[in-house]
Amino acid sequence: MTIDATDRHLINATQGGLPLTPEPYGEVAGWLGLTEAEVIERLQAMQARGVIRRIALAPNHYALGVTANGMSVWDVDDAKAEALGTRVGALDFVSHAYLRPRALPDWPYNLFAMIHGHDRKEVAAKRTEIAALLGDACRAGDILYSTRILKKTGLRLREGS
Repeated sequence: MTIDATDRHLINATQGGLPLTPEPYGEVAGWLGLTEAEVIERLQAMQARGVIRRIALAPNHYALGVTANGMSVWDVDDAKAEALGTRVGALDFVSHAYLRPRALPDWPYNLFAMIHGHDRKEVAAKRTEIAALLGDACRAGDILYSTRILKKTGLRLREGS
């Protein structure tokens, strides 16, 4: 999979986020000497080819007052894990959910879901909601609370790379 020089410049121009203006694609187009339609078409084409996965908002939960964040971990029946993980990931208070291999005997968990709330009591209530959704397919669960903000960026290209 290759990209041309214009696509590379577009990725470099937008990898830190789109400008917070009424017409962000038009502004990016101005930076690159393209039309707004060309910027949108190129981004859509790169997404269709799998060069970029998505264009999404990445809010700062802490700035929004959502300061209790916990990674819930679950030991879910492997035969049901994918379907249940999809349902858990669709919950409005879960920012991301994914499956990972267990690391037995110390780590039996295979389903992970990040829960956000205003305080730990709220996160615990949401964790209880997930446990109910998982039902009998879940053998165990736990939660690991965030204690600091970690780097939240994706891959960054450098000019000339």
